[in-house]
Amino acid sequence: MPLHDRIIPYLETAGLYHLARLNSQWFWVDESLLSAFIERWRPETHTFHMPFGECTITLQDVAYQLGLPIDDAPVSGCLTEFENLMEHGRPAWVWFRELFGELPPQSKIKQMTVCYTWFHERFRVLPTDATDETVRVYARAYILMLLSSQLFADKNANRVHLRWLPYLASLDDLGRYSWGSAALAWLYRCLCRDTHRNVVNLAGPLQLLQSWIFWRFPTIRPTGFDRFGFPLASSSVDVAAVIHPEILADEHRRLWTAVTSLIYFAAIEWHQVDRVLPQFGGVQHLPQPALNIVLQG
Repeated sequence: MPLHDRIIPYLETAGLYHLARLNSQWFWVDESLLSAFIERWRPETHTFHMPFGECTITLQDVAYQLGLPIDDAPVSGCLTEFENLMEHGRPAWVWFRELFGELPPQSKIKQMTVCYTWFHERFRVLPTDATDETVRVYARAYILMLLSSQLFADKNANRVHLRWLPYLASLDDLGRYSWGSAALAWLYRCLCRDTHRNVVNLAGPLQLLQSWIFWRFPTIRPTGFDRFGFPLASSSVDVAAVIHPEILADEHRRLWTAVTSLIYFAAIEWHQVDRVLPQFGGVQHLPQPALNIVLQG
């Protein structure tokens, strides 16, 4: 979907503007390359096991590659409770009409999802005489597509889930969420699922994974992946030369080496960077046992 100038301020407030800029730099996903790395993924440590040791995608990589915020409030909630709330507390489709001005045709609706094609056809072109409220409606649609298709894509690849309605209801509050840590949690979860032999389709923020591979393994970087720009998913250069100053702020840098949990709704995954200290210029010590979250039921 085109990035209209009047929508940009809402994306900047949400901390998603750098991600949106990547739409003009999109590259095809190399499934063979990703599958080769997934074969070396260890779910218990969230690291790739290589001949030279362990490595992984970290919060630093998310900030560098996609320019996403990695601190503030988690993107969380139980989807079962969410659906009960949406159906009984405030009907989902009543809320949908309030936020987007109309309802999709029944043929475009399935349970708590809407077809991508309806959003794309309905909100692709912002009218030149759009009012401020109309711009907000189009901004919600753009952000919804951005989150569903680019950052938190799942195997239901042609539908948008209504889980995002509570977030879109207040565009001014979108910037207080840690979209970067949520994206990394979702990538970890998808990589762990993809290691199962019966899984055939890849899911998750694959642009992040592939760009990380190109950046960390330059010998397999394709020709042409050498432009100067930020986020790094659009280029391959010296970091200090192009990185956005806000990414290098101390409050963000302190989180890069934090051993902590990453949250995306019901997905909770460990950020075990103590196993990949050479990625931060450190010397690798004998790693501690892999962390594990045991669900008590």
